[in-house]
Amino acid sequence: MEVRTLDEIRVRGFEALVKSSGPADAIRFIRSYSHGSGDYTRERKVWLEQDLDTIVAGILGRWKREDSL
Repeated sequence: MEVRTLDEIRVRGFEALVKSSGPADAIRFIRSYSHGSGDYTRERKVWLEQDLDTIVAGILGRWKREDSL
C-alpha cells in the first residue's frame, strides 16, 4: 500500500471531483466549505447552558442571515 502525502490526496480528490462534476461545480462545492472560526470549547459551554429551542432558533437565524448575503 502506497502512503500519499496530504497534498497528493487533495490533488487526486479534486481531480476526481472535477471529473465527476465538471470544473464549475467542483469549484462551487469546494467554496461551500469553510474552516470555521471561534473557540469551540468556550462556545460549547454556552450551548450546554441553553435549552434546545434557543439553540434551534439561533441556528435558524444564522441560516437566514447567511442566505440573505
